[in-house]
Amino acid sequence: MTGANAGLVINLPMELVMNENVGLAHFWAQGDALTHGVAILLLIMSVASWYIIVEKFVAHVRLRSAIAGAINNFWAGHTQAEAAEAIRACDATGIFARLAIDAMTAAKAWETKTADGIGAGVDAGEFIGRTLQQSIVIAQARVESGLTLLASVGSTAPFVGLFGTVWGIYHALVALSGSSQVVLDKVAGPVGEALIMTAAGLFVAIPAVLAYNAFTRSNRLILAQLDGFANSLHAYLVGGVRMDGGAAAAARANAAVRAA
Repeated sequence: MTGANAGLVINLPMELVMNENVGLAHFWAQGDALTHGVAILLLIMSVASWYIIVEKFVAHVRLRSAIAGAINNFWAGHTQAEAAEAIRACDATGIFARLAIDAMTAAKAWETKTADGIGAGVDAGEFIGRTLQQSIVIAQARVESGLTLLASVGSTAPFVGLFGTVWGIYHALVALSGSSQVVLDKVAGPVGEALIMTAAGLFVAIPAVLAYNAFTRSNRLILAQLDGFANSLHAYLVGGVRMDGGAAAAARANAAVRAA
């Protein structure tokens, strides 16, 4: 019993010493400028991607909650002025409101020029259609802003982490190259610490990839509704036809995108 206790007293300090030489703090202390640079780069990429994720999530929630009410209130207006005011009040994001206002502004501009005899040869449908197309392109660029950063982080972060791991292993092996006898504990510790960089790269990349896929699908739904609303606006401003309030068209567009 006394021998066992003595052995235990001797072994505990050795384990504590080994634990002190393994971990994030030891890896950071033993790392060089390149290792620190890779770690800081991964941290910056993680902060930037999470900022985009939170910002896009809040924007998508606001937009998805305002779409149905904005379209319905627009078509409930008795005049174009009432409809523009209604959709401007309901659409906090301004995407659908901007589309409607641009289309009505284009229609009024065409009527003014035609009355003056300047735009008599210009077709109203083509003129308003081009305006709607330009507004959709601007809205699409606004909705998809930030996705390029998420895609870049998701595709490059694992390789940045892998580069840090390779450099960390190389750095550890170079430090052991002068030893006459290499023990497994001296190799396993630094190599295990270097693998932390690969794990960090995956930790940065996985949320970015998942968020990119989720936002891409959400954007498809939003743009489908925007396209349906634009078609209804075009039919109303050119031919004076109200196409079922635009709500049914948006519902059909959502069903088609979900089935795809």
